[in-house]
Amino acid sequence: MEFAVIQTGGKQYKVSVGETVRIEKLAPPMAGQAGEYKKGDKITFNKVLLVDNGKDTTIGTPFIAGAKVETELVDIGRAPKILVVKYKSKSRYLVRQGHRQHFFKVKILGIK
Repeated sequence: MEFAVIQTGGKQYKVSVGETVRIEKLAPPMAGQAGEYKKGDKITFNKVLLVDNGKDTTIGTPFIAGAKVETELVDIGRAPKILVVKYKSKSRYLVRQGHRQHFFKVKILGIK
Protein backbone atom coordinates (compact mmCIF):
# COMPACT_ATOMS: atom_id res chain seq x y z
CA MET A 1 0.00 0.00 0.00
CA GLU A 2 1.43 3.34 -1.09
CA PHE A 3 1.76 6.14 1.45
CA ALA A 4 3.53 9.48 1.85
CA VAL A 5 4.51 11.81 4.67
CA ILE A 6 3.68 15.46 4.00
CA GLN A 7 4.37 18.63 5.98
CA THR A 8 1.79 21.38 6.39
CA GLY A 9 0.92 23.79 9.16
CA GLY A 10 4.12 22.95 11.06
CA LYS A 11 3.03 19.31 11.41
CA GLN A 12 3.72 16.08 9.54
CA TYR A 13 0.97 13.72 8.36
CA LYS A 14 1.17 10.15 7.06
CA VAL A 15 -1.32 9.92 4.17
CA SER A 16 -2.46 7.30 1.67
CA VAL A 17 -4.81 7.48 -1.32
CA GLY A 18 -8.53 7.50 -0.44
CA GLU A 19 -7.95 8.52 3.18
CA THR A 20 -9.45 11.64 4.80
CA VAL A 21 -7.11 13.74 6.99
CA ARG A 22 -7.81 16.71 9.28
CA ILE A 23 -5.10 19.36 8.86
CA GLU A 24 -4.45 22.91 10.08
CA LYS A 25 -6.34 25.62 8.21
CA LEU A 26 -4.30 26.92 5.25
CA ALA A 27 -3.67 30.56 4.41
CA PRO A 28 -5.66 31.96 1.46
CA PRO A 29 -4.42 31.00 -2.03
CA MET A 30 -1.63 32.99 -3.68
CA ALA A 31 -2.29 36.21 -5.60
CA GLY A 32 -3.88 35.50 -8.95
CA GLN A 33 -6.50 33.21 -7.41
CA ALA A 34 -9.57 34.69 -5.79
CA GLY A 35 -10.48 34.74 -2.10
CA GLU A 36 -10.54 31.89 0.41
CA TYR A 37 -10.64 28.13 -0.11
CA LYS A 38 -14.09 26.57 -0.63
CA LYS A 39 -15.40 23.01 -0.34
CA GLY A 40 -14.48 21.01 -3.43
CA ASP A 41 -11.26 22.96 -4.14
CA LYS A 42 -8.21 20.96 -5.23
CA ILE A 43 -5.11 21.53 -3.07
CA THR A 44 -1.61 20.28 -3.94
CA PHE A 45 1.03 19.72 -1.26
CA ASN A 46 4.62 20.00 -2.53
CA LYS A 47 6.38 19.48 0.81
CA VAL A 48 6.63 15.69 0.62
CA LEU A 49 9.13 14.20 3.08
CA LEU A 50 8.80 10.48 2.25
CA VAL A 51 7.10 8.24 -0.32
CA ASP A 52 6.77 4.47 0.03
CA ASN A 53 5.10 2.36 -2.67
CA GLY A 54 5.56 -1.03 -1.01
CA LYS A 55 8.79 -1.87 -2.85
CA ASP A 56 11.02 1.20 -2.57
CA THR A 57 11.12 4.07 -0.16
CA THR A 58 12.20 7.56 -1.22
CA ILE A 59 13.33 9.92 1.52
CA GLY A 60 13.77 13.64 0.89
CA THR A 61 16.54 15.93 2.12
CA PRO A 62 14.39 17.55 3.48
CA PHE A 63 11.79 17.35 0.66
CA ILE A 64 11.52 15.14 -2.43
CA ALA A 65 11.98 17.21 -5.60
CA GLY A 66 9.02 16.90 -7.97
CA ALA A 67 6.86 14.87 -5.58
CA LYS A 68 3.38 16.11 -4.77
CA VAL A 69 0.20 14.96 -3.07
CA GLU A 70 -3.10 16.01 -4.63
CA THR A 71 -6.10 16.48 -2.35
CA GLU A 72 -9.68 17.73 -2.40
CA LEU A 73 -11.11 19.97 0.33
CA VAL A 74 -14.04 18.07 1.87
CA ASP A 75 -14.91 20.17 4.93
CA ILE A 76 -13.97 23.39 6.72
CA GLY A 77 -14.65 23.50 10.43
CA ARG A 78 -13.61 24.27 13.97
CA ALA A 79 -12.53 21.82 16.64
CA PRO A 80 -14.37 21.56 19.97
CA LYS A 81 -13.67 24.33 22.48
CA ILE A 82 -10.82 23.91 24.91
CA LEU A 83 -10.58 25.97 28.08
CA VAL A 84 -7.35 27.82 28.85
CA VAL A 85 -7.07 28.69 32.56
CA LYS A 86 -4.48 30.86 34.28
CA TYR A 87 -4.56 30.68 38.08
CA LYS A 88 -2.36 31.89 40.90
CA SER A 89 -3.18 30.70 44.37
CA LYS A 90 -3.56 33.11 47.29
CA SER A 91 -3.69 36.18 45.03
CA ARG A 92 -7.26 36.19 43.67
CA TYR A 93 -6.01 35.75 40.12
CA LEU A 94 -8.11 33.58 37.77
CA VAL A 95 -8.45 34.06 34.02
CA ARG A 96 -10.45 31.74 31.78
CA GLN A 97 -10.31 31.83 28.01
CA GLY A 98 -11.78 29.50 25.39
CA HIS A 99 -10.22 28.53 22.05
CA ARG A 100 -11.51 26.70 18.97
CA GLN A 101 -8.91 25.71 16.37
CA HIS A 102 -9.85 26.02 12.68
CA PHE A 103 -9.21 22.99 10.46
CA PHE A 104 -9.58 21.64 6.93
CA LYS A 105 -10.66 18.08 6.24
CA VAL A 106 -9.03 16.90 2.99
CA LYS A 107 -9.37 13.70 0.96
CA ILE A 108 -6.18 12.33 -0.61
CA LEU A 109 -6.68 11.83 -4.37
CA GLY A 110 -3.17 10.91 -5.53
CA ILE A 111 0.51 10.66 -4.69
CA LYS A 112 2.90 11.53 -7.53
